Amino acid sequence: MTENRTAALLTQLRTLHELTHAETQVAETRVAQARTEAVRKELTENAENCRIRAIAVEEAIRDLGGFPDIVGPFLGRAAITVKTLAEQAQPLDEALLSDLALEHQLLDRARYVKALATADDHTPIVSLADRLITAHTATLEWLTTVLSEEALGGPTALHRTPLQAAAGAAVRLVNAPVTWSTRGIDRAIDAARSTRPRIESLLSRGAHAGDVAAETIGASRDAALETAERVSRREGAERAADALHKVRSESGVLAPEELPIRDYDDLTVPKAVEAVKGLSEPAGIRAIVAYEEAHKARHGVVSAAQTRLAAIAQDVVGI
Repeated sequence: MTENRTAALLTQLRTLHELTHAETQVAETRVAQARTEAVRKELTENAENCRIRAIAVEEAIRDLGGFPDIVGPFLGRAAITVKTLAEQAQPLDEALLSDLALEHQLLDRARYVKALATADDHTPIVSLADRLITAHTATLEWLTTVLSEEALGGPTALHRTPLQAAAGAAVRLVNAPVTWSTRGIDRAIDAARSTRPRIESLLSRGAHAGDVAAETIGASRDAALETAERVSRREGAERAADALHKVRSESGVLAPEELPIRDYDDLTVPKAVEAVKGLSEPAGIRAIVAYEEAHKARHGVVSAAQTRLAAIAQDVVGI
């Protein structure tokens, strides 16, 4: 192996070593966001595999007569800690795109290492590079799937942190066109007034505004949303009604008969899982997950629903 090529190989391995430590910390951070136990187990194993890969890269550096960078990975871990904290104020999709960028860099460098090692017939490093290429390709596919799940509206394999959820909502609010007309606001007020017969009774008797407000605040949020949707549809405001239905669906407050699976409340876990596997629309899958998480919280069903959406997402992006 020529001296120049050895130097180039050592440089790439040291960079891989540093980036793999960063990858490990990202994986450890994502464990806490796992939606299901199966995803949590997968992410935990991935973090452990990252540590194993870091050790293997370090051994390859030593085999070439070099020394692994001690300060670099330490600074890298410090930088990735700052990055992870910053991500908590970003929408989930931006955090996932950042993770994808890291994995792409790891994959591209592993391929370059393989080419350098192949040129001088350094079989152990070629084998290591193959392991790295396989691992990073799989991680890229997983992240692409989760990002596609997010694009389809979820549920994703990862829960948003509270700050990520707030950031995502803020972005959608800023980018959303203004669709509420004066008439739309009137309909919303009408819906709120009709959530409880008691409110209308108070209004008909000329009750004080404070009494009406107190009664309105005490009304069920779920009933208010359902009534608002019904009134919007009756008035022909389909857009507003669809938006309200989406809110109800994602809040898990649909009535059982509104779910995309017939007699859902009567199904056992195996039957529910079987039915979920037959769903083809992301919106229906989201409705089931939200309903489960708000009511029965059967982890097997939630996991099956998330797996079904992952399959749809993979089909969309061609994985």
